[in-house]
Amino acid sequence: MKKIITYDVNQKAVQREIDYIPVRYIIAVFITLFEVLAVIGIVIAMCYYVPYFYLAAWATEFFCVIRIIASDDNPDYKVPWLLLVLVVPIAGFMLYFLFYSRKLQRRFIKRLNDLKSHTYRQDDKELFVKLQEENPVAVAQAKMLCRIAETHLFTNTKQEYFSLGEDMHQRMLTDLEAAEKFIYMEYFIIEEGKFWSSILDILKKKAAAGVEVKVLYDDVGCMMTLPGDYHKILKTYGIEATPFSRLRGNADSEFNNRSHRKITVIDGKVGYTGGVNIADEYINEVVKFGHWKDTALRLEGEAVWELTKLFLVDFGINIKKLSGVRSDLYPAQPDVSEQGYMIPFGDGPRPLYERRVGKSVIQNMLSGATHHVWMTSPYLIIDNDLCTDFENAALRGVDVRIIVPHIPDKKLVFAMTRSFYHRLMAAGVKIYEYELGFVHAKSYLADDTYAMIGTINLDYRSLVHHFENGVWMYRCDAIKLLKADMEDTFEKCIEVTTDMLKTNLLQRFICAIVRIFAPML
Repeated sequence: MKKIITYDVNQKAVQREIDYIPVRYIIAVFITLFEVLAVIGIVIAMCYYVPYFYLAAWATEFFCVIRIIASDDNPDYKVPWLLLVLVVPIAGFMLYFLFYSRKLQRRFIKRLNDLKSHTYRQDDKELFVKLQEENPVAVAQAKMLCRIAETHLFTNTKQEYFSLGEDMHQRMLTDLEAAEKFIYMEYFIIEEGKFWSSILDILKKKAAAGVEVKVLYDDVGCMMTLPGDYHKILKTYGIEATPFSRLRGNADSEFNNRSHRKITVIDGKVGYTGGVNIADEYINEVVKFGHWKDTALRLEGEAVWELTKLFLVDFGINIKKLSGVRSDLYPAQPDVSEQGYMIPFGDGPRPLYERRVGKSVIQNMLSGATHHVWMTSPYLIIDNDLCTDFENAALRGVDVRIIVPHIPDKKLVFAMTRSFYHRLMAAGVKIYEYELGFVHAKSYLADDTYAMIGTINLDYRSLVHHFENGVWMYRCDAIKLLKADMEDTFEKCIEVTTDMLKTNLLQRFICAIVRIFAPML
């Protein structure tokens, strides 16, 4: 089938027709459904026709229940699986075996270890000693984050904060034009239009000039925005590209564990991250849900090395053959005078990350704050642990505020977001809805001292299922700009009151049911 896209070039509307054949996505979905139904059907048939086989089925269900209860998983994640296993005989425990945990093949584990062994080396012991002298609380947070995310503490890096996607867009084009050795880009969504077209024109030119260009996009995130064979199209331009976790119709967690990361690295010296995907609504060229509010961060210096590592690991596990190790991927950086400490980090599902990295950062901000914690997130669907941390901070007298959209992109998810308002507001948490449209920013600020900017939302999919990334900052110059932007955003928000939360019985019932299974969605 064909897809018509329209975008502006030099204030002139341009239409372009592209081939969009989502056949392989459809096939992958049908294969997955067939596998699931076939396995469940075979087991049910054996229970019916093979004498005493049902005893084995009941024993297996009992084993699943014990295994779920005894696991180290969050209780919020255990409850829906227990309900499914107990309420839906046979099919419940079969779905448990198929989808409960991500299964990594040995070759991928070996590939990951190889990729990590060829990364940069950073001795940050002296930085930790220096930070210990400045603030023992900050160094404790930094050490924990570096340990659970296998990353490092940095200082020698400039930061540039962008309060809107369109501001980042123009700065990024300038940096891309200056690339001399390599350009790496990883995004959850890439969609053809003005934003991507302006970038692609530069990537083509740079690839033709001998610059190494690699692009990684999520296969599910781009299911409705790019042709299924788009990586082959990019290859004709000299760009090495691949989809992240290509859908193949496997009955496992491949639909859940997507790359939600947003990373651009240029020559190992300049890096971008934040909430901005490469699509026109993110720079307000297309209006979908009112004004699109997003944030991004530009790094220049040693901290970019970690973004390079994250990209190369993600790219490496999604290609058939690894390319040779290059000596210029982690170049020496000139001294930077800007103050502050920062930790770029990755997050993702088990077993790649044994602990919930992004959630831990947010919890540390809430537990250590003494004055205020302000956050922006497009969604607010959190587990009991995180909800309690919000409440405890507010009950201590900390000014806890959360900015969410007023115009939602998904009505059901927005209803679930609002279902958390009552409990949080009862403890003193203030909820603001961005009246002008949709907030996609993932920004976190505590006491004007700590901040995190990245891709991590306040929802299960982001905190548990997806590959994410962020930048933790302590006393960095960008924090002042983030605070000013948040203060300006509050002026454009509606503060939620209890009178705004009245719902009928049916709405409350639907939200209650959906919230039970939210960790599985």
